[in-house]
Order: sequence, then structure tokens, then C-alpha cells
Amino acid sequence: MGVLTRTEILKEVKKGRIKITDFDEKYLGPASYDLTLDDKFRIFRKDIKNFDVTDNPDHTKITKLVETKGIIVQPGEIIHGITEETITLPEDICGRLEGRSRFARLGLLVHVTAGFMQPGISNKQVLEIINLSPMPLTLHAGTRICQFVFERTEGKAKYKGRFSSQKTP
Repeated sequence: MGVLTRTEILKEVKKGRIKITDFDEKYLGPASYDLTLDDKFRIFRKDIKNFDVTDNPDHTKITKLVETKGIIVQPGEIIHGITEETITLPEDICGRLEGRSRFARLGLLVHVTAGFMQPGISNKQVLEIINLSPMPLTLHAGTRICQFVFERTEGKAKYKGRFSSQKTP
């Protein structure tokens, strides 16, 4: 596997093999594409005393969906966000979702775990956001919050899992 550079990403977009809703070349870096934060968030409910973690957990039972242009994340709090963009990949390109250093320097982790995106996906990307700073941080919809790094696979595969068509966090 190799990381696609700006030139290679552009070639794949022009061929229609990589699709990004509302693609804008100004969001394309040397080897990644910036994604923006949507106005949909999942916040953890405070009334749950315990939740059994099994092989098939339902996160919607312990969170609630909120739509807002801005949300305050308290120190130590984790929330789920989602990207405005939908990314569609061919069966020979996968990727990784990464935070941006400008936000890491504030103590904001934009994508904590599960950063690997399977080949053949066509969905929005859920963000596991945590505030490790000592102060509340306000997030705003429309912020270029993370970056997607594209990688070419050896062989072809297509993700058909549980979150293959996610539209909300």
C-alpha cells in the first residue's frame, strides 16, 4: 500500500473513482483531503449508570442526537460528530481519517479510534471527538476539522458492514 499524493488524488477524482460530495480543490493538501464538520452530533446521556459492552453494542441507546451549528465540549468529554462530505472509494483504495495538528495543539482529539476506512465505502465519516484540554472548547459546523489520507490497496475488496451507509453520527 502507498499513500496517494495530491496529484494522484486529483487523477482519481477526475476519473470518478474517488468521489467526495462538494469536492473543492482548495481542501486538497500534499497527500490528504480536509473534511468539514457537519451540524449533527451524538452526545452521551448522563442518566445511564452502566452499559454492557458486547459484540453488537448499540451506541444510540446511550447517546442522543443533536443538531446545532456550535457545540461546547467539556474537558474530558467525548462526543461523536460527522463529516459534511460523503466519500466514495473504489475497491482498490482505502484510507485513514486523521486529526489536524492545529486542533491537537489545543488538546482536541478529532478522531480517537477506528480511523481505518475500508475500500469500497460510500458514506460520511463519524468522528470520535474528545477534549483533553483543561477548558471547554466550542466546535462549529463547517470547520475543516480532519483530513482523509488515501491509500492504494494490493487487491480489491468492498466494505459491506454495519456502518456502510451512515449518514448520522
